[in-house]
Amino acid sequence: MKSKILCAFLIAVVFVLTACNYQVVDLQYNFNYAYIQLQNGELIEGKVESWTDYEDGEQLQVTIDGITYLTNSYNCTLVYDPNL
Repeated sequence: MKSKILCAFLIAVVFVLTACNYQVVDLQYNFNYAYIQLQNGELIEGKVESWTDYEDGEQLQVTIDGITYLTNSYNCTLVYDPNL
């Protein structure tokens, strides 16, 4: 009985922490190609020189061909291609 209560408690804690957008495990991601949709409808794509994900979880800063784009995560797809 105690193990079921402990398991339910742990599941509740993980749910609360993830629902609050709290990062339980710090993961490092590597991306080398990006697709960015601009507001005028133009699609920018290319090899990523650098990228930054801000703490709010929505803004991304991506540098492609020496140009830095500040966009939100809805308009940007970051990809890791092992062939690049």
